[in-house]
Amino acid sequence: MRGGAAAGPAVDPAAGLTAAIDIGGTKIAGALVHPDGTMTATTRRPTPRGVDGDGVMAAVAEIVADLARDPGWAGVRRCGIGSAGPVDSARGTVSPVNITAWRDYPVVARTEAALAAHGRPVPTVLVGDGVAMTAAEHWLGAARGHANALCMVVSTGVGGGLVLGGRLLPGPTGNAGHIGHISVDFAGGEECACGGRGCVEAIASGTAIARWARNRGWTGPDPTAAGVATAARAGDPVALAAFDRAGRALAAAIAATATLVETDIAVIGGGVATCGDTLLGPVRAHLPQYATLGFVSGLRIVPAALGTDAGLIGAAAAALNLLPA
Repeated sequence: MRGGAAAGPAVDPAAGLTAAIDIGGTKIAGALVHPDGTMTATTRRPTPRGVDGDGVMAAVAEIVADLARDPGWAGVRRCGIGSAGPVDSARGTVSPVNITAWRDYPVVARTEAALAAHGRPVPTVLVGDGVAMTAAEHWLGAARGHANALCMVVSTGVGGGLVLGGRLLPGPTGNAGHIGHISVDFAGGEECACGGRGCVEAIASGTAIARWARNRGWTGPDPTAAGVATAARAGDPVALAAFDRAGRALAAAIAATATLVETDIAVIGGGVATCGDTLLGPVRAHLPQYATLGFVSGLRIVPAALGTDAGLIGAAAAALNLLPA
């Protein structure tokens, strides 16, 4: 640890419980999170398809109703929402790329109304899913004890968040640390979904890894990044090159971020990160080419620790960090 003492949410039994909601393109989950990070009353629904915005919100309201039936509901003091983005925490709205029914949808106001329908007003905070994952890993995971950390999700997209000076830094709209849209390929990089070119996400996301391999003749039976990883472990040269290219992009972006804000650890989670050293090995191998200055030369790359629990734990951690006690 460098840069002073790290601080996470206080483990204070008097803090009460936090209602946590994790909103993604395939599922919406909820839990009651205790002051020590343990979860009870976990529940989930598939993210509705073919409905309007209020139809998606109905699934969130069902999650809230499930939580309200738990005996611990009376102890809830706050609510945290972590959502696929883009999000705008200042306005309380979401426009997830993978939930097309929600564009500038007022999810905070609607969730607070659903919470109030079950007894009393509950203050609610919204952050992007990368920031939620960061809050979780800093509180209970691989970044615990580090005052300055970058945490990343490498999955269908690439996102992330920052802890600086021991505090979660969500930024004005809840999107700070969105490393996936740093440009790292300036020599005609392909267009990213965000409209930019040469973004990390356009090179290192699971979708991008699989697309690049297929475009260069790889024909494995599983057309996903997981299938490419299996081929890479078996020595397939195209698959190995796809992950080496992704690792180099991630290393460049991680080093740039660390140089800018002096983080000393980068935690990588998400579905592609479950490929282990197939992804992390190239990241670590390329990092010294980019993290050249003395104050970032000791930067560590580590896997995330909390897996699929990170979204809910992180939503709660963000609420504990960002809402008044």
